[in-house]
Amino acid sequence: MNIYVGNLPFSITEEELKTMFEEFGTIESIKLISDRFSGQKKGFGFVEMPSNSEADQAIKALNGKLVNGKNIKVNQANTGGKRQSKPRRY
Repeated sequence: MNIYVGNLPFSITEEELKTMFEEFGTIESIKLISDRFSGQKKGFGFVEMPSNSEADQAIKALNGKLVNGKNIKVNQANTGGKRQSKPRRY
């Protein structure tokens, strides 16, 4: 399962994120998102866990957890389906 992790402190590393999630099971991959031009972290990322039950446990335990002064947001990532767009106003 692909897990979205948001509201992360900019100082967090992939290794720190891995340590938080490893408690709940196997980690397949971790990706912190950075600005393409400046390289600065954007404050969110994704964790891939092969076991859905382990991923659900991690989501329930970590959503809202205080990390370096910020309450992180953890939930199942959008699978990339079509987004609903807002109607255009003319």
